[in-house]
Amino acid sequence: MTAQSMPPAQLAIQLRDAITRLNRRVRQARPVGDLTVTQLSALTSLRLAGALTPRELADVERVQPPTMTKIVAKLEERGLVQRTPHPTDGRQVILATTEGGRAVLDQFERVRDEWLARRLTELSDADRETLHHAAEILQRLSRA
Repeated sequence: MTAQSMPPAQLAIQLRDAITRLNRRVRQARPVGDLTVTQLSALTSLRLAGALTPRELADVERVQPPTMTKIVAKLEERGLVQRTPHPTDGRQVILATTEGGRAVLDQFERVRDEWLARRLTELSDADRETLHHAAEILQRLSRA
């Protein structure tokens, strides 16, 4: 079956499945260490946001605040996250990644990028060109 003859709903399923599986495989490529996927996700969210309250981070990560409290405690214990007083609400704190936290994230990204780059070298030039175009299309879809 060609892409032209495939119903959009079937292409959507095929595309979602491929993206999910590739994402899972890329996430499995990680340096030696004992950060959990959940801790890594929270650290990434903090880096992307710049700084968040624990409640905001729990909302972003879609976990309950008590769960996030445990995650943050582990990250803080390792020196990957720092707490600072909230500028307007003395009952709150602001969480942000530390230099060490950013270094850990950089290392994880480097390992994942290296894994994917190695897999891409196994493909033909034509396949890599197709993936280049697909990446551009996926970026457009993600911004829609």
